[in-house]
Amino acid sequence: MANQSSALQEVETTLHDVIQHLIDGQEGFKKIGEELKDETLKRFFLAESLHRAEFRGELETVLHQEGVHDIKESGTAIGAIHRAWAGLKATLGGGDHTLLVTAEQAEDEAKAAYAEALGKDLPLPIRQILTRQSVHIHASHDYVKAARDRSS
Repeated sequence: MANQSSALQEVETTLHDVIQHLIDGQEGFKKIGEELKDETLKRFFLAESLHRAEFRGELETVLHQEGVHDIKESGTAIGAIHRAWAGLKATLGGGDHTLLVTAEQAEDEAKAAYAEALGKDLPLPIRQILTRQSVHIHASHDYVKAARDRSS
């Protein structure tokens, strides 16, 4: 059985990883949303950016309650690459389909981060938060994928 300190470290590391992916999603959805031509998709992407910020806030609150106060906010390297690639595609006139392909790839990363987190031994209240957020992430991924399929 893990001691209290190592259990807290596991929670902190796990939530920090998910938070980094949420930062990627927040920034990526905003950036792509600003570039999309389709107004319905634009609204969806900008709303999703706000959802990711809310999810991030929830997880940061959990960390604060556990005594972790120094949360570095940067996102992941792969997220930065996805955002740069989306910006380049938009600049080159890739259109909504190309942006949606990039968004779906980023959503795959978010789904994987949640799956990895939920594969760990976490306290029930944290597991419940991550499960609820994961359901939303999966639904968002499915929406983006369906929009991508319709735009091809």
